[in-house]
Amino acid sequence: MHPASSIAAPSERPQPRSVRDLFFSFTWLALQGFGGVLAIVQREMVEKKRWLTADEFLEDWAVAQVLPGPNVINLALMIGDRHFGLRGAIAAVAGMLTVPLGVILVLALLYAHFAGNPQVAGALRGMGAVAGGLIAATGIKLIPALRRHPLGFGVCLGIVALVFSAIAFARIPLGWVLLVVGGVACVWTWKRIRA
Repeated sequence: MHPASSIAAPSERPQPRSVRDLFFSFTWLALQGFGGVLAIVQREMVEKKRWLTADEFLEDWAVAQVLPGPNVINLALMIGDRHFGLRGAIAAVAGMLTVPLGVILVLALLYAHFAGNPQVAGALRGMGAVAGGLIAATGIKLIPALRRHPLGFGVCLGIVALVFSAIAFARIPLGWVLLVVGGVACVWTWKRIRA
């Protein structure tokens, strides 16, 4: 798990009150995540519930991104485990999956029935633009946390530009970009922290 998971949260920081609170919080989070959940997770966990600081969110999200499987499920697993161990991890993941699975099944049935409708196809294309805007807005919100990064703000922005260029323009697969650029950034940061 994440290194910060071994650090106890200060008693004055808001925390999930129970396993049930974790389940319903992640259910609510998942139900809001149409078109992309990154912006919703950041707003709910950092700004509204304050279970994570902006720096913790950035670190945990980075770990969740490089682990196999859906990144938001990985994040839910880490947060649940941090607060209530295995029971919390199971509750958080169940919250992310149970009710949204039912919604998806109903939507799949509706889509199968109305897929040929041109208005439905147009609406779905429009939602793609909204999802892109949500992801861009969340990325911009996370920039201030980079100012406190051990590598320095300029280097972090350079890494962001390199990753964006590698994926968007050079069409290098995400896995290779994460392995190479992420690996170099991790080792470089580790050396800078130890120095």
